[in-house]
Amino acid sequence: MIAGGRHNQEVSVVTNRWKGLLTAGIGCLALLPTAAAAQYVYPSQGQSAEQQAADDSDCRAWATQQTGFDPNRAAPPAAASAPAGQGEVLRGAARGAALGVVGGAIAGDAGKGAAIGAGMGATGGLFNRMGASRAQQQQQQQAQAAAQAQGQEFNRAFGACMAGRGYTVN
Repeated sequence: MIAGGRHNQEVSVVTNRWKGLLTAGIGCLALLPTAAAAQYVYPSQGQSAEQQAADDSDCRAWATQQTGFDPNRAAPPAAASAPAGQGEVLRGAARGAALGVVGGAIAGDAGKGAAIGAGMGATGGLFNRMGASRAQQQQQQQAQAAAQAQGQEFNRAFGACMAGRGYTVN
């Protein structure tokens, strides 16, 4: 029984480490620049504030039409949901215990076989859960990169439009 308790502690330590890494990774996403970063526009030909506001609105509409991206309607980065609960680990342990009982019965000690099977099944369930977490993280990173690329394209189109109307854009 001591070995099983020790195994559970090790699984708990690994689980807590992955939760910490996932939380840190999500926190880093918040530090990334937004998809449509601010641009500085200077009226280099003496345009009035009213004219600049009208040109800004027209160029934003044109850039949206050209790129298919509207920074005012861009979806915020999806928040990561918490990793699946202990269910995957417990299901793995139950499957492993069931198989271990059969193997242990053949070897003459069903209880010992169940304990070994439960430990192996729990470990397998933990690895399945960690793999799903990694896949979810990768999908979020890809979505963030796509949003940034769209925002950069929008900014290029907007800047070209404003420059064409006599503004300096940085």
